[in-house]
Amino acid sequence: MLKEYQLLLATANKNKSENKKFLEKLKKQRPKNLDQTVNLLNNQAFEEIDCLQCANCCKTTGPLLLNKDIDRLAKEVKLRPAIFAEKYLKIDEDQDYVFQQMPCVFLGSDHYCSVYNARPNACREYPHTQQKDQLQKLKITYENSLICPAVAKVVEALKVEYR
Repeated sequence: MLKEYQLLLATANKNKSENKKFLEKLKKQRPKNLDQTVNLLNNQAFEEIDCLQCANCCKTTGPLLLNKDIDRLAKEVKLRPAIFAEKYLKIDEDQDYVFQQMPCVFLGSDHYCSVYNARPNACREYPHTQQKDQLQKLKITYENSLICPAVAKVVEALKVEYR
């Protein structure tokens, strides 16, 4: 991971308490333009952040897999869904399917995903700062700011925008 990305994550970790309180306060304020602001900040962050230089999400955070994800992945790797699940998945404490190990087994050393076109929906939607209903996603935004340098940038920019 690039040093500048490491620095963004280190800052997010250093500011954990402050950021959590800020986002909780922001949720209570319910700003009308939050979706547009977060989406714009997301776009700006990803002009500077290259996922292929990082892949921290794929290294550290396993997605929740739905049955349709399992079916799609199994087809991609030419296995029956039950065999795929047995080989690659486990059931976590919330009774959800997740990968048995991290980093993701499908993450290459070049940070490319070998099943990109069949990747789970949770991976497709990550880091969620490009979506609607950001008010409902502030908790996951906080959590993702500790994993994704782009989200760390979004949170820092939100603090400037809404303070």
